[in-house]
Amino acid sequence: MCKFTSESVIALGANLNLRGCGPKVTLEQAIDAISRQGLVIRAVSRFYETPCFPAGAGPDYVNAAVLVETDKSAADLLQLLHEVEHEFGRERIQRWGMRTLDLDLVCFGDQVLPDTSTYNQWRTLPSQEQMQQAPDRLILPHPRLQDRAFVLVPMADVAPDWYHPVLGLTVREMVAALSVDDIAAVTPL
Repeated sequence: MCKFTSESVIALGANLNLRGCGPKVTLEQAIDAISRQGLVIRAVSRFYETPCFPAGAGPDYVNAAVLVETDKSAADLLQLLHEVEHEFGRERIQRWGMRTLDLDLVCFGDQVLPDTSTYNQWRTLPSQEQMQQAPDRLILPHPRLQDRAFVLVPMADVAPDWYHPVLGLTVREMVAALSVDDIAAVTPL
């Protein structure tokens, strides 16, 4: 019997040391931990240094992206990512706070979850409300993917032709729409 598989992109980030290791080592170890959980790693981006978001909230980040193939559902994949984060000391205390490891499920094939209407509500949420509210369910693709160079630039390394099912743009096109300053702030290590 053939299992259905889906290609997904996971964005990785860290800006705190863990067990005496810097964020780059943490991301390398996290990629290994993800592969041990049965996900097939198809591609790994370069590692990038990026300014802390929001500005002034802590040390700069190291960011990367991986393209994975899985037969898990999107919800099961998200649960696995939360388990790996926990293994690496992640505590969900402050929204957009400093962290030892952040694993975000950016896209799951071309799925829009939970539905297009709910997705669009989160995508168009004003900036001030984004800082205060977090969804109580998985929203895919990530609703602010198109605005974040620290996600898009690494994602372009592993899935440049992924097509956003709501916006109708590829990753390359979304990167090209970013400001020159935003792109320049994402520097390869």
